[in-house]
Amino acid sequence: MRLSLLGGGGFRVPLVYGALAREDGGITDVVLHDTDPLRLRVISSVLDAIDGGPRVHVADDLDDALRGADFVFSAIRVGGTAGRVRDERAALAEGVLGQETVGAGGLLYGLRTVPVAVHIAERVRALAPSAWVVNFTNPAGIVTEAMAAVLGDRVIGICDSPVGLVRRAARAAGADPDAVDYDYLGLNHLGWLRSLHSGGRDLLPGLLADPAALGTFEEGRLFGAPWLAALGSLPNEYLHYYYFRRETLAAARAAGETRGAFLARQQGAFFERAAEEPAAAAALWEATRREREETYLAEARSASGGWQRDADDLDGGGYDRVALALMRAIATDRPTRLILDVRNAGTVAALPDDAVVETVCEVTGSGARPLPGAAPGPAELGLMLQVKAAERATIAAATTGSRRAALRALALHPLVDSPAVADRVLTRARWP
Repeated sequence: MRLSLLGGGGFRVPLVYGALAREDGGITDVVLHDTDPLRLRVISSVLDAIDGGPRVHVADDLDDALRGADFVFSAIRVGGTAGRVRDERAALAEGVLGQETVGAGGLLYGLRTVPVAVHIAERVRALAPSAWVVNFTNPAGIVTEAMAAVLGDRVIGICDSPVGLVRRAARAAGADPDAVDYDYLGLNHLGWLRSLHSGGRDLLPGLLADPAALGTFEEGRLFGAPWLAALGSLPNEYLHYYYFRRETLAAARAAGETRGAFLARQQGAFFERAAEEPAAAAALWEATRREREETYLAEARSASGGWQRDADDLDGGGYDRVALALMRAIATDRPTRLILDVRNAGTVAALPDDAVVETVCEVTGSGARPLPGAAPGPAELGLMLQVKAAERATIAAATTGSRRAALRALALHPLVDSPAVADRVLTRARWP
């Protein structure tokens, strides 16, 4: 089978290729496509050092990359890291959070990315209509929903945060992460783990009542035992931006540079040096990757005590493993349960059927089907509805160029506290 990697010069592409080299996913050929030839050349050098992987080809243009594809993995970054830096700074300058997938920063990224993602979906429909698209492009929920308007259920969004949460919680509860059953529901970067079963027993209530156990893993330290006990569920790590908005905003504004600025500096140095020393590209990549993971969500950790990530935190779900499990389940028609971003299809009664949610799905050769679960509580549903309204307004603005729809998107988001602020953020970000 043929896998086309869009954003083939992306920093995390070696993770996907490494997973394909370690496990037989049925992929025999990998096609790389990227708009940045230097990054593509460097990442190709990193892949050369990985033994046992599929054949690698480089496509000159998008259409060449898509022809004959069985799977298309989309991990593009429209505007590069410079665009992310501008988004973050435009939001922080107006006193609101600028994270790349959350709040004003996430919506600005969506405004820039949706038109390109829709174009990709249209070319897939024209050139590889039987291909499955696996979307990791952020903001993943918005982008997957925009692409699904063209491709329907043949596009599936993935994220490594939910499965990382499940695995960390299972270890903290003394269970085998590979043998637990679970219930998870929400939107991308806005979801909750609501049960964790092992041996016929729900381990989550006991975990939430055990401050010592909660202190052993990332989400427990991020949110704190008192709040988790009051909440009655384990939130996705990105909900720290919502529940502790003042603290994370203060930490972000006090930091010497934004996360995007750090990555622009770090990855810029990596690509420059690796281009000069291709034989050292793999070693340079690994050192850079480790530093990137250790500094992940640094502002949220600073706001909750300044602790460092440990080995179990770094060993989360791995989006590469999620992608491989998804592709293998479709290719072999072997039922597999995964947390994915898919169209709602009645899962949450209050949301439209075509709205993308993040939930537990069964994946077979026919694709991903959301499994029935308990309805969200009033607090969770209220937050989901408000954020989804902002996401759908973002898609409308991006596909029509409407400044009015973009203003509506930002002003409706719970992390943007004023239409006047929303308007100034759009102006600072130079949109449209």
